[in-house]
Amino acid sequence: MALDDLCYASATELLAAFRRRELSPVDVLQAQIARREAVNREINALAFTFDEEALLAAKAAERAYAQGRARPLEGITCAIKDETYVRGQVTTNGSLLLRDAVATATDPVPERLLAAGAIIHQRTCTPEFSVAAYTWSRLWGVTRNPWNRAFTPGGSTGGGAAALAAGMATLSNGTDLGGSVRIPASQCGLIGFKASHGRMPEIFPYNMDPYCHHGLMARQVPDLSLAYKCVAGPHAADLSSQLPPDPPAEPLADLQGVVLGYSLDMGFYELAPCVRANTLETLERLAAAGAELVEVEMQLGDWVVEMARTHQGFLMGALLRQAYGSAERGDQLCDYTRWHLAHPGEVTPEQVRWANECANRIWMQLGPVLERVDAFVCPTVASPEIAADFDYSRDRCLINGKPVDANKGWFMTYPFNAVGRCPVLAMPTGLSAEGVPTGMQLVGAPYRDRRLLALAAAVEAALPSWFGAERRPDLP
Repeated sequence: MALDDLCYASATELLAAFRRRELSPVDVLQAQIARREAVNREINALAFTFDEEALLAAKAAERAYAQGRARPLEGITCAIKDETYVRGQVTTNGSLLLRDAVATATDPVPERLLAAGAIIHQRTCTPEFSVAAYTWSRLWGVTRNPWNRAFTPGGSTGGGAAALAAGMATLSNGTDLGGSVRIPASQCGLIGFKASHGRMPEIFPYNMDPYCHHGLMARQVPDLSLAYKCVAGPHAADLSSQLPPDPPAEPLADLQGVVLGYSLDMGFYELAPCVRANTLETLERLAAAGAELVEVEMQLGDWVVEMARTHQGFLMGALLRQAYGSAERGDQLCDYTRWHLAHPGEVTPEQVRWANECANRIWMQLGPVLERVDAFVCPTVASPEIAADFDYSRDRCLINGKPVDANKGWFMTYPFNAVGRCPVLAMPTGLSAEGVPTGMQLVGAPYRDRRLLALAAAVEAALPSWFGAERRPDLP
């Protein structure tokens, strides 16, 4: 297998080759290290690398295959977001304030990835404290989209998405409080999964916020499904993960009999022409493959933006203000972080009540839809062509020449954090005129994660493949 083909091979392909002893995890890791050396200077996706430790783990994986004791993800590389704790690794959250902060424990998801045999070979860049849908910081600089370096790979898991799209990893974790897995997946042509709240265990305080989820990204749905099976389930550290088992779902042979509800703008989003056109073309392909399409009239509005801002302000925003909002610390923060800490500022009980009412308004529209369709479909990002160094604290955002909220108006993910018990999967739909991927979201019924993954695999099989030899980012 050629060097680049090794870098872009799926986890399922690699595991089969490892089991047949036709390929070694060492070969794949060395190929991805060489790929990193060749392309990362163009995109700046990585905060830390662990070549020596990773090579030792790859050699141990090679021995495990030889001895017939390989685990489910044995030898598969996984990039870890520089927000996620792994014992002994510096975890900066993209902030100058934490440049030397060493984790003293490992979060549940990387703990389970490691237990399944995955190799953590790099940590990926994130915006400061993950409070932006783009990825740059004063600490790590600007992370760029591998498909077109003028634009953002999204955020806040932008480094993980850029690394996957550039062939520097096989899997990536992420976190999602308002779209931080799905936005970069859409921007980089990947599969991104926000499971139902609690399905993937988290640590306090994130596990107590129903908007907040751990997530995964991959280049193909089967890879993501495999990783999900390894990390999902109750964990002693997470009360919210103490859920009944995720019911198994049989694979779908095709889309015959599948009913998909859809809305292009959910009642208020301004859509770039490429997003509208690519979403409609994708829906037409799915209909041609046998799916029944039902257009849904959603009546959301600008209140959804303020709902998300209010919710984030009274939970995660309050924690960040308490820890890092002092004047002496504020001088080291990015401009957008200071803006985030100030908006909406201190939140009143009445505002909290109102935000919860807004989340219920979303569910009262979406819930009845999910009772009569297999999944609800809408775009992921309203406009993919957002500059790599965009800053919502200073820059305007225009779509079709119309101003939208610079902080949240250009992506369409956070309504489904408000109804966080619903699993949501993002997948690609096409490219913009500037060559930046566009994407759509599949929203499933609450806690039916495996059912949604099975549907997504059938949807993926009906669409043109991504990351084949003929379609990869144009990198050195």
